Amino acid sequence: MVKYVYDFEEGNASMVDLLGGKGAGLAEMKRIGINVPPGFTITTEACRLFFKKGITKELRQEIIEHLKKLEEKTSKKFGDKNNPLLVSVRSGAPVSMPGMMETILNLGLNDENVNGLAAQTKNERFAYDAYRRLIQGFGSVVFEIPKNEFEEVIEKEKKKANKKFDYELDPNELKQIVEEFKRIYKKHSKEFPQDVYKQLFLAIEAVFNSWNSKKARVYREMAKLPETMGTACNIQAMVFGNFGMDSGTGVMFTRNPATGEKQIFGEVLFNAQGEDVVAGVRTPIKIEELKKTMPNIYKQIEETAEKLEKHYKDMQDVEFTIERQRLYILQTRTGKRTAIAAIKIAWDMLNEGLINEEEAILRISPSQLETMLHKQVDPSSKKEVIAKGIGASPGAAVGKVIFDTDEAEALGRKGEDVILVRPETSPEDINGMIWSRGILTSRGGMTSHSAVVARGIGKPAVVGCESIIIKGESFIANGKVVKKGDIITIDGQTGEVILGEAKLIEPKISGELSMILKIADKIRKLGVYANANNEEDAKRAFENGAEGIGLARTERMFLGKERVNLVRKLVLAKDEKERREALSKLLPMQVEDFKRLFEIANGKPIIVRL
Repeated sequence: MVKYVYDFEEGNASMVDLLGGKGAGLAEMKRIGINVPPGFTITTEACRLFFKKGITKELRQEIIEHLKKLEEKTSKKFGDKNNPLLVSVRSGAPVSMPGMMETILNLGLNDENVNGLAAQTKNERFAYDAYRRLIQGFGSVVFEIPKNEFEEVIEKEKKKANKKFDYELDPNELKQIVEEFKRIYKKHSKEFPQDVYKQLFLAIEAVFNSWNSKKARVYREMAKLPETMGTACNIQAMVFGNFGMDSGTGVMFTRNPATGEKQIFGEVLFNAQGEDVVAGVRTPIKIEELKKTMPNIYKQIEETAEKLEKHYKDMQDVEFTIERQRLYILQTRTGKRTAIAAIKIAWDMLNEGLINEEEAILRISPSQLETMLHKQVDPSSKKEVIAKGIGASPGAAVGKVIFDTDEAEALGRKGEDVILVRPETSPEDINGMIWSRGILTSRGGMTSHSAVVARGIGKPAVVGCESIIIKGESFIANGKVVKKGDIITIDGQTGEVILGEAKLIEPKISGELSMILKIADKIRKLGVYANANNEEDAKRAFENGAEGIGLARTERMFLGKERVNLVRKLVLAKDEKERREALSKLLPMQVEDFKRLFEIANGKPIIVRL
């Protein structure tokens, strides 16, 4: 009989194809002694089975058996009216696809046991906050009710109560929101299930189905991932960052994902759950501030980061929750990073003895090297900076301001340069992000969806630019009104937003990249030649380490207005005299071109196509 469900204690990192990246990571962390909430993983094989037969009777029984083990480990009972076990239901493909598939939190609450949870925790506000989050998340993920309908209810209640943040809402206001959410369900001819087992299996189905969602398919196409891989589904006992101001949720990287600096880098939101950080709805605080407010927790984070990095021998992206001054790790995965960070991390880890030279080379992808050759804002040029946010993904981008994701995709496909401007991005915006030159958001931090995805796909991004006010198809920054179609420049290194088209310059290869390429030269077996048709091409090629010119195309030497006109005269000449006259003017130009090429090559070979 095929085994489709594994407790975290039964897995390890090598089982990533079966358990998915998240499930294998949780199992491996459990194995090395990291404080992980208990749970189990439904495998990618079960996902593929689901697409053929649905959730079979045997699979359902296996899931229930593992749920009963989870009840024993937590001393709670799923659906119990006094001491309910609440779980998260999370996707987890073998290859990281951040935000592209679904998660449901706080599953297992209903109208009856929400009061038991309130009595047990002596925190009615927490219980109803968890319940409204479940109804909201379940509705949007399982029944595909538009998220904005729920958000409008929350905003209306906050406005009525004269409150700015969700966490300021009191129990009575949250109860009112719960009732309004149920009315939204009825408007869509749906009903929130009070049977917790029905909640569970509908959530599992939704997670599996999210593998074939539009955003997941777009991401797979971009990342060249196979359709047949499938996702695992992780069921995990909930820990709560929304208990109060002694609790919180956060994301941290064991090194800076933008620069590669060796420092814990991350963000925390107090009295919140994980979705709040990634969504970028509230701008979080820097993780270093925990040194003052929760020094014991910060020390544990440092120790966990060091343990994980030494174990995996790579920079890690870690999700965590603080529940009443206790740290829990919910996920670890190899962190997505910019090209600059990839090179620095590879070089530093080589020098720290964590990896060898060949591993250092393999840590940097060809596409990341290509990104390093993208243009940057000329620091010496004049520029009109109208706003400044967080530089979340390096590089500079110039383009038309576009506010709609689908429009950004349509214009990008036509070859137009676009900057996608949003309050924050969500996984549904992936198509517009891919086709834009850069991304600008008014909310979010370095670990928000916008920042993580931009770094993963190599797009410059400025996030958390709170000084810009987006209104319809324009935004206001520093008194300037920028409309749809206006040109701006964003600098993903400095976080600057520049009005108009800033002057960009070519980057230079130096520092860690130069050292890494020398190691590559030592290891490689193939020679590296470049295509170069003129002096500038040749200079750049040799500056970047080419050993010769593999192809100098003489026909390309005749480009340019003056030379093209001479070629036209040559082709259209009426007689030999006119032809020789044109040739006599072209010849010295070509001779001079070859002289310059050979001077620049300085003895290195050049292959010429006549």
